[in-house]
Amino acid sequence: MQISLSEKEENIFKIIGEVADALHVEAYLVGGFVRDKIINRSTKDADIVCMGDGIALANAVAERFTPKPYVAFFKNFGTAQIKINFSNNFSEAPSPLEKAGDETFEIEFVGARKESYNRNSRKPVVEPGTLEDDQNRRDFTINALAVALNKNTFGKLIDPFNGLKDIEQQIIQTPLEPAQTFSDDPLRMMRAIRFATQLCFTITDKTFNAIIENAERIKIVSQERITDELNKIMLAQKPSVGWDLLSKSGLLQIIFPQMMALHGAEYVDGKGHKDNFYHTLQVLDNISINTEDLWLRWAALLHDIGKPATKRFEEGHGFTFHGHEVVGARMVPKIFTKLKLPLNEKMKFVQKLVLLHLRPISLTKENITDSAIRRLIFDAGKAIDALMLLCKADITSKNQTKVKRYLQNFELVQERMKEVEEKDHIRNWQPPITGELIMQTFGLNPEKRVGIIKDAIREAILDGIVANEYNAAYNFMLAKAKELNLQPVKP
Repeated sequence: MQISLSEKEENIFKIIGEVADALHVEAYLVGGFVRDKIINRSTKDADIVCMGDGIALANAVAERFTPKPYVAFFKNFGTAQIKINFSNNFSEAPSPLEKAGDETFEIEFVGARKESYNRNSRKPVVEPGTLEDDQNRRDFTINALAVALNKNTFGKLIDPFNGLKDIEQQIIQTPLEPAQTFSDDPLRMMRAIRFATQLCFTITDKTFNAIIENAERIKIVSQERITDELNKIMLAQKPSVGWDLLSKSGLLQIIFPQMMALHGAEYVDGKGHKDNFYHTLQVLDNISINTEDLWLRWAALLHDIGKPATKRFEEGHGFTFHGHEVVGARMVPKIFTKLKLPLNEKMKFVQKLVLLHLRPISLTKENITDSAIRRLIFDAGKAIDALMLLCKADITSKNQTKVKRYLQNFELVQERMKEVEEKDHIRNWQPPITGELIMQTFGLNPEKRVGIIKDAIREAILDGIVANEYNAAYNFMLAKAKELNLQPVKP
């Protein structure tokens, strides 16, 4: 075996080889699993190609395990999947490359096939084929390696396109002509950029030029598939690599023009502004060093998305982007809708961070009141820690003295936040007086005055006029109600 396997993995593949021999079919381990094992990258799923019926092979393999795994199959595509639980079938402890507690190994089976494409669809016409046909249809040379699993050839590496050499040289190129490869299935352009980002590989000039030439073809790909690739780019160690390649390839202008609008630095009368596109990518990388949270990374990407719409030049001052955080926050739901990202609490989290990302900066000035700190904690709620991470990531100055000063100021803000929170308990704040209690106390139905009283209590607490506790808030409620000519009803 030319790739390094754990004992559990090798046992599974030998079982698959034995079953394939019994069925008189050839079986091969192919694709990403082979690539990832060669570069020592963690992986928990494998693809098996056989010269025959992949579903039949999957069912026969499943019989060899106890308990027997469920076989999920898709007859129209000729594919089947099983999930092997290592802890149930093998006693060996997890290898260093396996995440603790992640003991499920997914295996997909498919018959070898060849494909042909209609220009207006990325869905191929599929027919049975040879191993050579199957390797020819692979997107990149690094994904076209195969390892034999039958007993007589077990472990033999089949590498018709020198994928092993490309892995050693850390390059991405297609097995066949790249222009045809990308025209057939334009999603492969996104995948090339995603792999370059994830693996820190370089796309060859010929391959990248073919992406540029075929960029318009991305329009036939569903938004869901495009966004899936974007999210994988976002979760890479250095996501800026992918976004820069998307920009330079011409794909970004088509799939996300609002991001392209951030490009460019302009100078008027000797006054200019930084390139907000590359500033954004630096912020994204800065945040990615500190968190794997996908939605915090999206917040970093979108934090300045409102700048192009708010850009103005003021004589004697220079360029301004007043209110870009408000405009950007309004853009977030539209962007999430277009990209088919979730429109739930995840979107609201991103929107909140975009809206508030300038607030902590304003609090780094001297003599900031407890009220201002209290309001920031209240407005940010559970997202306050994420907001502070974003604000620190937003410091991209090359002047290290300035960076140090900004970070020290943020530390002071966080200390003040801690002091105010310990005293007033505003984080995850719940009003001590509810709308239901107001209506019950004054015999009201839902109406405007209930909201007025409730808002007044909240503002009084945030301003420090009233303590954040029931008795003080209740007395304030009575006083405010009296101003509105309301009296408590008798029990």
